[in-house]
Amino acid sequence: MKMADGSTILRRNRPGTKAKDFSNWADEVFEEMDSTLAVQQYIQQMIKKDPSNVDQILTMPDGQDEGVWKYEHLRQFCMELNGLAVRLQTQCFPATCTQMTATEQWIFLCAAHKTPKECPAIDYTRHTLDGAACLLNSNKYFPSRVSIKDSSVAKLGSVCRRVYRIFSHAYFHHRRIFNEFEEETSLCLRFTNFVTKYTLMSKENLIVPIPECELTPGESEA
Repeated sequence: MKMADGSTILRRNRPGTKAKDFSNWADEVFEEMDSTLAVQQYIQQMIKKDPSNVDQILTMPDGQDEGVWKYEHLRQFCMELNGLAVRLQTQCFPATCTQMTATEQWIFLCAAHKTPKECPAIDYTRHTLDGAACLLNSNKYFPSRVSIKDSSVAKLGSVCRRVYRIFSHAYFHHRRIFNEFEEETSLCLRFTNFVTKYTLMSKENLIVPIPECELTPGESEA
């Protein structure tokens, strides 16, 4: 990126960069982001600025294609959920969490198999995130990061429902891990606001209590 004074900002983490200095460069105005990955870059920039400012992160820039906006947010959610999955591995074992459950009323079947079946919770988590990554990186359904067909956007709702179950299992069975992760990232709060705003999940399926979230669906349809 060229600055007004002619200097150039290289938006790249050089080899040897310390973790605390990752992505430590000046913010860029969305309209000046000249890249096919501009939406992803903008979302990540907003998250880095303040992950708890959910309203700002979810506010779509003027003129932005809504389908791409939804798609890029869901990609980002899945990437960040890998961090929760890593933490769950320290406590969520196949021998102790033999099923993907939330409350006693909810047992989820894993769709990664030829016929959906029960999986240990940690395997369900891995399979779900792997499946989401395969779909969201599919050249068949999402060949472009600039425009997306309505038929492909319609697939986002099912991905949201599946990945949300990772939040619900963590909340009801591994509360300390959930709370620590949520305190750092506000990811479940942001996800709940996101799926509510764009009507990607029904309110009845949002079983993790989020007191800060005003569950008022937007006008957008999945």
